[in-house]
Amino acid sequence: MPVSPAMAEDLAREVGLLYQDAEAALLERLAAALEADIESPRWAELKLAAIGNLRTAVESVADALQRDTDGAVRRALVEAYNRGRQAAVAELGALDIGRELVARQTVPNAPAVDRLAASLARDTRPVYARITRVVMDVYQRITGRASGNVLLGTVTRRQASQRALDQFAARGVTGFVDRSGRSWDMASYAEMAVRSVTARAAIEGHVDALGEIGVGLVMVSDAPLECPLCAKWEGEVLTLSGQSGPHTVRAEHVAPPEQPRRGLLRRRGPAPTVAVHVAGSLLEARAAGLFHPNCRHSLSAYLPGVSTRPPHHATPGTTYADTQRQREIERHIRRWKRTAAAAMDDDARRKANAKVRQWQAAMREHVAAHEHLRRKPQREQINSAR
Repeated sequence: MPVSPAMAEDLAREVGLLYQDAEAALLERLAAALEADIESPRWAELKLAAIGNLRTAVESVADALQRDTDGAVRRALVEAYNRGRQAAVAELGALDIGRELVARQTVPNAPAVDRLAASLARDTRPVYARITRVVMDVYQRITGRASGNVLLGTVTRRQASQRALDQFAARGVTGFVDRSGRSWDMASYAEMAVRSVTARAAIEGHVDALGEIGVGLVMVSDAPLECPLCAKWEGEVLTLSGQSGPHTVRAEHVAPPEQPRRGLLRRRGPAPTVAVHVAGSLLEARAAGLFHPNCRHSLSAYLPGVSTRPPHHATPGTTYADTQRQREIERHIRRWKRTAAAAMDDDARRKANAKVRQWQAAMREHVAAHEHLRRKPQREQINSAR
Protein backbone atom coordinates (compact mmCIF):
# COMPACT_ATOMS: atom_id res chain seq x y z
CA MET A 1 0.00 0.00 0.00
CA PRO A 2 1.22 3.57 -0.60
CA VAL A 3 2.71 5.61 2.23
CA SER A 4 1.53 9.12 3.12
CA PRO A 5 1.77 11.63 5.99
CA ALA A 6 -1.81 10.68 6.92
CA MET A 7 -0.52 7.22 7.89
CA ALA A 8 1.02 8.71 11.04
CA GLU A 9 -1.58 11.40 11.66
CA ASP A 10 -3.14 9.66 14.65
CA LEU A 11 0.29 9.31 16.29
CA ALA A 12 0.97 13.02 15.90
CA ARG A 13 -2.48 13.81 17.28
CA GLU A 14 -1.77 11.84 20.46
CA VAL A 15 1.41 13.82 21.07
CA GLY A 16 -0.29 17.09 20.09
CA LEU A 17 -2.94 16.50 22.76
CA LEU A 18 -0.21 16.63 25.41
CA TYR A 19 0.63 20.18 24.35
CA GLN A 20 -3.03 21.16 24.21
CA ASP A 21 -3.58 19.75 27.70
CA ALA A 22 -0.57 21.72 28.94
CA GLU A 23 -1.83 24.96 27.43
CA ALA A 24 -5.26 24.46 29.02
CA ALA A 25 -3.59 23.71 32.37
CA LEU A 26 -1.52 26.90 32.10
CA LEU A 27 -4.62 28.99 31.42
CA GLU A 28 -6.45 27.45 34.37
CA ARG A 29 -3.51 28.07 36.74
CA LEU A 30 -3.16 31.64 35.54
CA ALA A 31 -6.88 32.32 35.97
CA ALA A 32 -6.89 30.75 39.45
CA ALA A 33 -3.85 32.78 40.52
CA LEU A 34 -5.47 36.04 39.38
CA GLU A 35 -8.89 35.25 40.87
CA ALA A 36 -7.54 34.45 44.35
CA ASP A 37 -8.31 37.34 46.77
CA ILE A 38 -9.57 39.45 43.87
CA GLU A 39 -11.87 41.50 46.14
CA SER A 40 -9.10 42.30 48.61
CA PRO A 41 -7.78 45.89 48.66
CA ARG A 42 -4.32 44.33 48.99
CA TRP A 43 -4.82 42.30 45.76
CA ALA A 44 -1.84 43.74 43.84
CA GLU A 45 0.43 43.23 46.86
CA LEU A 46 -0.79 39.65 47.30
CA LYS A 47 -0.26 38.93 43.59
CA LEU A 48 3.33 40.11 43.84
CA ALA A 49 3.91 37.92 46.88
CA ALA A 50 2.37 34.89 45.15
CA ILE A 51 4.44 35.15 41.99
CA GLY A 52 6.84 32.46 43.19
CA ASN A 53 3.99 29.98 43.66
CA LEU A 54 2.69 30.59 40.16
CA ARG A 55 6.18 30.24 38.69
CA THR A 56 6.58 26.87 40.44
CA ALA A 57 3.19 25.70 39.14
CA VAL A 58 4.01 26.78 35.57
CA GLU A 59 7.45 25.15 35.65
CA SER A 60 5.90 21.91 36.89
CA VAL A 61 3.54 21.93 33.88
CA ALA A 62 6.45 22.59 31.49
CA ASP A 63 8.61 19.86 33.07
CA ALA A 64 5.79 17.31 32.96
CA LEU A 65 5.08 18.22 29.34
CA GLN A 66 8.69 17.66 28.34
CA ARG A 67 8.90 14.30 30.15
CA ASP A 68 5.66 13.05 28.64
CA THR A 69 6.41 14.18 25.11
CA ASP A 70 9.96 12.79 25.05
CA GLY A 71 8.68 9.26 25.57
CA ALA A 72 5.57 9.71 23.45
CA VAL A 73 7.54 11.11 20.52
CA ARG A 74 10.00 8.23 20.53
CA ARG A 75 7.16 5.68 20.55
CA ALA A 76 5.34 7.58 17.78
CA LEU A 77 8.45 7.68 15.59
CA VAL A 78 9.12 3.95 15.95
CA GLU A 79 5.49 3.15 15.16
CA ALA A 80 5.41 5.53 12.18
CA TYR A 81 8.64 4.07 10.78
CA ASN A 82 7.25 0.55 11.14
CA ARG A 83 4.01 1.55 9.42
CA GLY A 84 5.96 2.93 6.51
CA ARG A 85 7.97 -0.24 6.22
CA GLN A 86 4.92 -2.47 6.44
CA ALA A 87 3.29 -0.35 3.73
CA ALA A 88 6.15 -1.39 1.43
CA VAL A 89 5.63 -5.05 2.38
CA ALA A 90 1.91 -4.82 1.63
CA GLU A 91 2.53 -2.97 -1.61
CA LEU A 92 5.01 -5.52 -3.01
CA GLY A 93 3.73 -8.65 -1.29
CA ALA A 94 2.60 -10.29 -4.54
CA LEU A 95 6.07 -10.04 -6.05
CA ASP A 96 9.21 -11.99 -5.27
CA ILE A 97 10.86 -8.84 -3.98
CA GLY A 98 7.93 -8.33 -1.64
CA ARG A 99 8.35 -11.81 -0.20
CA GLU A 100 12.04 -11.10 0.24
CA LEU A 101 11.15 -7.95 2.15
CA VAL A 102 8.77 -9.86 4.42
CA ALA A 103 11.58 -12.26 5.29
CA ARG A 104 13.90 -9.44 6.36
CA GLN A 105 14.17 -8.23 9.92
CA THR A 106 11.67 -5.43 10.58
CA VAL A 107 13.48 -3.68 13.44
CA PRO A 108 13.33 0.08 12.85
CA ASN A 109 16.43 1.81 11.58
CA ALA A 110 17.65 3.15 14.95
CA PRO A 111 19.88 5.88 13.50
CA ALA A 112 16.99 7.15 11.39
CA VAL A 113 14.63 7.26 14.38
CA ASP A 114 17.31 8.91 16.54
CA ARG A 115 17.93 11.52 13.85
CA LEU A 116 14.24 12.36 13.58
CA ALA A 117 13.83 12.52 17.36
CA ALA A 118 16.81 14.87 17.59
CA SER A 119 15.32 17.03 14.83
CA LEU A 120 12.03 17.34 16.70
CA ALA A 121 13.86 18.10 19.95
CA ARG A 122 15.64 20.99 18.24
CA ASP A 123 12.39 22.28 16.77
CA THR A 124 10.45 22.14 20.05
CA ARG A 125 13.21 23.14 22.50
CA PRO A 126 12.06 26.79 22.42
CA VAL A 127 8.63 25.69 23.65
CA TYR A 128 9.81 24.72 27.13
CA ALA A 129 12.09 27.71 27.54
CA ARG A 130 9.34 30.12 26.53
CA ILE A 131 6.38 28.74 28.49
CA THR A 132 7.38 30.08 31.91
CA ARG A 133 8.57 33.43 30.56
CA VAL A 134 5.37 34.10 28.60
CA VAL A 135 2.97 33.11 31.39
CA MET A 136 4.83 35.14 34.02
CA ASP A 137 5.00 38.18 31.74
CA VAL A 138 1.25 37.95 31.14
CA TYR A 139 0.60 37.59 34.89
CA GLN A 140 2.62 40.69 35.75
CA ARG A 141 1.10 42.69 32.89
CA ILE A 142 -2.44 41.77 33.95
CA THR A 143 -1.89 42.66 37.60
CA GLY A 144 -0.35 46.00 36.60
CA ARG A 145 -3.14 46.92 34.20
CA ALA A 146 -5.93 45.72 36.48
CA SER A 147 -4.62 47.79 39.37
CA GLY A 148 -4.29 50.87 37.16
CA ASN A 149 -7.78 50.57 35.70
CA VAL A 150 -9.31 50.17 39.15
CA LEU A 151 -7.53 53.31 40.39
CA LEU A 152 -8.93 55.20 37.39
CA GLY A 153 -12.41 53.88 38.18
CA THR A 154 -13.00 52.64 34.63
CA VAL A 155 -13.65 48.95 35.28
CA THR A 156 -13.62 46.50 38.15
CA ARG A 157 -10.50 44.48 38.83
CA ARG A 158 -12.29 41.30 37.80
CA GLN A 159 -13.38 42.86 34.50
CA ALA A 160 -9.90 44.11 33.72
CA SER A 161 -8.33 40.76 34.56
CA GLN A 162 -10.89 38.84 32.53
CA ARG A 163 -10.40 41.10 29.52
CA ALA A 164 -6.65 40.53 29.57
CA LEU A 165 -7.11 36.80 30.14
CA ASP A 166 -9.43 36.61 27.15
CA GLN A 167 -6.79 38.25 24.99
CA PHE A 168 -4.17 35.77 26.18
CA ALA A 169 -6.49 32.80 25.70
CA ALA A 170 -7.26 33.95 22.16
CA ARG A 171 -3.57 33.97 21.27
CA GLY A 172 -2.27 31.14 23.44
CA VAL A 173 1.43 30.90 24.27
CA THR A 174 2.77 32.60 21.16
CA GLY A 175 6.05 33.62 19.60
CA PHE A 176 7.12 30.41 17.86
CA VAL A 177 8.41 30.92 14.33
CA ASP A 178 8.99 28.07 11.89
CA ARG A 179 11.65 27.87 9.20
CA SER A 180 9.32 29.60 6.74
CA GLY A 181 8.93 32.60 9.01
CA ARG A 182 5.32 31.84 10.01
CA SER A 183 4.29 32.56 13.61
CA TRP A 184 2.44 29.94 15.67
CA ASP A 185 0.97 29.50 19.13
CA MET A 186 2.51 26.77 21.29
CA ALA A 187 -0.01 23.98 20.73
CA SER A 188 -0.29 24.56 16.98
CA TYR A 189 3.47 24.87 16.58
CA ALA A 190 4.15 21.66 18.50
CA GLU A 191 1.44 19.76 16.62
CA MET A 192 2.82 20.97 13.29
CA ALA A 193 6.33 19.86 14.27
CA VAL A 194 5.17 16.43 15.49
CA ARG A 195 2.97 15.84 12.43
CA SER A 196 5.88 16.74 10.19
CA VAL A 197 8.41 14.47 11.88
CA THR A 198 6.12 11.43 12.22
CA ALA A 199 5.19 11.78 8.54
CA ARG A 200 8.90 11.82 7.72
CA ALA A 201 9.38 8.68 9.82
CA ALA A 202 6.66 6.81 7.91
CA ILE A 203 8.08 7.87 4.56
CA GLU A 204 11.64 6.99 5.58
CA GLY A 205 10.52 3.55 6.75
CA HIS A 206 8.90 2.99 3.36
CA VAL A 207 11.86 4.35 1.38
CA ASP A 208 14.42 2.40 3.44
CA ALA A 209 12.52 -0.83 2.81
CA LEU A 210 12.37 -0.16 -0.93
CA GLY A 211 16.06 0.68 -0.99
CA GLU A 212 16.95 -2.64 0.67
CA ILE A 213 15.54 -4.58 -2.26
CA GLY A 214 16.80 -2.30 -5.00
CA VAL A 215 13.66 -0.33 -5.87
CA GLY A 216 14.94 3.10 -6.81
CA LEU A 217 11.86 4.83 -8.23
CA VAL A 218 8.67 5.99 -6.55
CA MET A 219 5.48 7.65 -7.75
CA VAL A 220 3.43 10.44 -6.19
CA SER A 221 -0.34 9.98 -6.04
CA ASP A 222 -2.94 12.33 -7.42
CA ALA A 223 -4.79 13.78 -4.45
CA PRO A 224 -7.96 15.84 -4.45
CA LEU A 225 -7.76 19.46 -3.30
CA GLU A 226 -4.01 19.62 -3.67
CA CYS A 227 -2.12 22.74 -2.60
CA PRO A 228 0.12 24.74 -4.98
CA LEU A 229 3.26 23.29 -3.38
CA CYS A 230 2.30 19.75 -4.35
CA ALA A 231 0.48 20.23 -7.65
CA LYS A 232 3.60 20.00 -9.83
CA TRP A 233 4.55 16.60 -8.36
CA GLU A 234 1.18 14.86 -8.77
CA GLY A 235 1.40 11.60 -10.69
CA GLU A 236 5.13 12.09 -11.25
CA VAL A 237 7.92 9.54 -10.88
CA LEU A 238 10.78 10.45 -8.52
CA THR A 239 14.14 8.85 -7.94
CA LEU A 240 15.20 7.89 -4.43
CA SER A 241 18.80 8.83 -5.12
CA GLY A 242 20.80 10.46 -7.83
CA GLN A 243 20.02 13.26 -10.23
CA SER A 244 17.60 16.07 -9.46
CA GLY A 245 15.48 17.86 -12.02
CA PRO A 246 13.47 16.40 -14.90
CA HIS A 247 15.31 13.69 -16.83
CA THR A 248 14.81 10.30 -18.47
CA VAL A 249 16.30 7.04 -17.22
CA ARG A 250 16.45 3.54 -18.70
CA ALA A 251 15.04 1.09 -16.16
CA GLU A 252 14.70 -2.67 -16.25
CA HIS A 253 11.26 -3.90 -17.18
CA VAL A 254 9.97 -5.68 -14.06
CA ALA A 255 7.65 -8.07 -15.87
CA PRO A 256 8.95 -9.24 -19.28
CA PRO A 257 6.10 -9.77 -21.76
CA GLU A 258 6.99 -13.42 -22.40
CA GLN A 259 6.37 -14.49 -18.80
CA PRO A 260 4.07 -11.99 -17.11
CA ARG A 261 2.64 -14.34 -14.49
CA ARG A 262 5.42 -16.68 -13.43
CA GLY A 263 7.75 -15.02 -10.96
CA LEU A 264 7.77 -11.43 -12.07
CA LEU A 265 11.43 -10.99 -11.27
CA ARG A 266 12.68 -14.40 -12.57
CA ARG A 267 14.15 -13.73 -15.96
CA ARG A 268 16.02 -15.76 -18.53
CA GLY A 269 18.73 -13.67 -20.07
CA PRO A 270 19.02 -9.89 -20.04
CA ALA A 271 15.90 -8.02 -19.00
CA PRO A 272 14.47 -5.47 -21.42
CA THR A 273 14.56 -1.83 -20.41
CA VAL A 274 12.05 0.97 -20.77
CA ALA A 275 12.42 4.73 -20.80
CA VAL A 276 11.00 6.38 -17.68
CA HIS A 277 10.52 10.12 -17.36
CA VAL A 278 11.59 11.25 -13.87
CA ALA A 279 10.43 14.62 -12.53
CA GLY A 280 13.27 14.84 -10.03
CA SER A 281 14.44 13.32 -6.78
CA LEU A 282 12.34 12.64 -3.69
CA LEU A 283 14.72 14.84 -1.68
CA GLU A 284 14.17 17.68 -4.15
CA ALA A 285 10.38 17.30 -4.08
CA ARG A 286 10.24 17.28 -0.29
CA ALA A 287 12.48 20.34 -0.10
CA ALA A 288 10.02 22.08 -2.45
CA GLY A 289 7.09 21.33 -0.11
CA LEU A 290 5.80 17.86 -0.99
CA PHE A 291 4.56 15.98 2.10
CA HIS A 292 4.20 19.14 4.17
CA PRO A 293 2.02 18.88 7.31
CA ASN A 294 -1.58 18.10 6.26
CA CYS A 295 -0.39 16.96 2.81
CA ARG A 296 -2.91 14.61 1.17
CA HIS A 297 -0.49 12.85 -1.17
CA SER A 298 0.95 9.37 -0.89
CA LEU A 299 4.02 7.65 -2.27
CA SER A 300 4.27 4.19 -3.84
CA ALA A 301 6.95 2.11 -5.52
CA TYR A 302 7.23 2.64 -9.25
CA LEU A 303 7.89 -0.64 -11.07
CA PRO A 304 8.69 -0.17 -14.77
CA GLY A 305 6.31 -2.23 -16.87
CA VAL A 306 3.87 -2.74 -13.99
CA SER A 307 3.02 0.63 -12.46
CA THR A 308 0.70 3.07 -14.18
CA ARG A 309 0.32 6.74 -13.48
CA PRO A 310 -2.73 7.58 -11.34
CA PRO A 311 -5.79 9.20 -12.90
CA HIS A 312 -6.53 12.81 -12.03
CA HIS A 313 -9.22 13.32 -9.38
CA ALA A 314 -11.38 16.33 -10.09
CA THR A 315 -13.16 18.01 -7.16
CA PRO A 316 -15.85 20.24 -8.68
CA GLY A 317 -17.25 22.84 -6.32
CA THR A 318 -14.41 22.58 -3.78
CA THR A 319 -11.00 24.25 -3.85
CA TYR A 320 -7.84 24.27 -1.79
CA ALA A 321 -8.97 27.66 -0.44
CA ASP A 322 -12.09 25.94 0.93
CA THR A 323 -9.91 23.54 2.94
CA GLN A 324 -7.98 26.49 4.35
CA ARG A 325 -11.25 28.16 5.34
CA GLN A 326 -12.08 24.99 7.27
CA ARG A 327 -8.73 25.21 9.09
CA GLU A 328 -9.51 28.86 9.90
CA ILE A 329 -12.88 27.97 11.42
CA GLU A 330 -11.19 25.24 13.49
CA ARG A 331 -8.78 27.84 14.86
CA HIS A 332 -11.70 30.09 15.89
CA ILE A 333 -13.40 27.20 17.67
CA ARG A 334 -10.21 26.37 19.58
CA ARG A 335 -9.65 30.04 20.39
CA TRP A 336 -13.06 30.43 22.07
CA LYS A 337 -12.70 27.12 23.88
CA ARG A 338 -9.44 28.42 25.35
CA THR A 339 -11.25 31.62 26.34
CA ALA A 340 -13.94 29.58 28.10
CA ALA A 341 -11.25 27.60 29.93
CA ALA A 342 -9.73 30.86 31.23
CA ALA A 343 -13.07 32.38 32.32
CA MET A 344 -13.07 33.77 35.85
CA ASP A 345 -16.87 33.73 36.24
CA ASP A 346 -19.97 32.12 34.78
CA ASP A 347 -20.91 35.15 32.68
CA ALA A 348 -17.57 35.21 30.87
CA ARG A 349 -17.77 31.45 30.39
CA ARG A 350 -21.29 31.69 28.89
CA LYS A 351 -20.19 34.37 26.43
CA ALA A 352 -17.19 32.32 25.31
CA ASN A 353 -19.26 29.16 24.93
CA ALA A 354 -21.79 31.11 22.83
CA LYS A 355 -18.92 32.02 20.49
CA VAL A 356 -17.90 28.35 20.36
CA ARG A 357 -21.41 27.39 19.26
CA GLN A 358 -21.45 30.21 16.70
CA TRP A 359 -18.25 28.96 15.04
CA GLN A 360 -19.39 25.34 15.25
CA ALA A 361 -22.50 26.36 13.31
CA ALA A 362 -20.27 28.07 10.75
CA MET A 363 -18.31 24.82 10.43
CA ARG A 364 -21.46 22.78 9.82
CA GLU A 365 -22.58 25.21 7.11
CA HIS A 366 -19.16 25.22 5.44
CA VAL A 367 -18.86 21.43 5.35
CA ALA A 368 -22.44 21.02 4.15
CA ALA A 369 -21.73 23.39 1.24
CA HIS A 370 -18.70 21.37 0.04
CA GLU A 371 -19.26 17.66 -0.50
CA HIS A 372 -15.54 16.86 -0.58
CA LEU A 373 -14.89 18.27 2.90
CA ARG A 374 -15.21 16.18 6.04
CA ARG A 375 -15.44 17.58 9.54
CA LYS A 376 -12.62 16.53 11.89
CA PRO A 377 -13.86 17.01 15.46
CA GLN A 378 -10.44 16.23 16.98
CA ARG A 379 -9.06 19.36 15.31
CA GLU A 380 -11.62 21.46 17.16
CA GLN A 381 -10.51 20.29 20.61
CA ILE A 382 -8.15 22.10 22.99
CA ASN A 383 -7.47 19.10 25.19
CA SER A 384 -8.35 15.44 25.58
CA ALA A 385 -11.01 16.10 28.20
CA ARG A 386 -13.13 18.28 25.93
